[in-house]
Amino acid sequence: MIPRRAFLAIAAVSASAGLLAVAVRAEEPQVYATDGVAINGYDPVAYFTEGAPVKGSEQITHEWNGATWQFASAENRDAFAADPDAHAPQYGGYCAYAVSRGYIATTDPDAWTVHDGRLYLNYSLRVRRQWERDIPGNIEKGDANWPGVLDG
Repeated sequence: MIPRRAFLAIAAVSASAGLLAVAVRAEEPQVYATDGVAINGYDPVAYFTEGAPVKGSEQITHEWNGATWQFASAENRDAFAADPDAHAPQYGGYCAYAVSRGYIATTDPDAWTVHDGRLYLNYSLRVRRQWERDIPGNIEKGDANWPGVLDG
């Protein structure tokens, strides 16, 4: 049998160790980025202006929200810098369908949707088809889950 004082000491250490484990658990970055480059290096403004994914340039960049964003033109970079919230993909560029389901996933630049003036990216074209079945409902769920899903 463990003496009461020893039991209390073990309980206190166990409790603080548990709290420590929670405190040091890493959160996911606010923006989906690989090696610090947001959304696979694609120009977020081009989805609006070109209606298609366009690869950005390593020479035309803007730092925002902890990531480097690449752009196909200086004009697109400047438009983004003037109003990032209007051009950045929702949910930090993570898969919008995944966020609507309570988790995060990477995205495919070709699996995108602009809805009500907002850019949404998805994991794949197949997942985008699932997303499109109920875009307003998925947005409602995604908004409720964001940014809490980053807490892992």
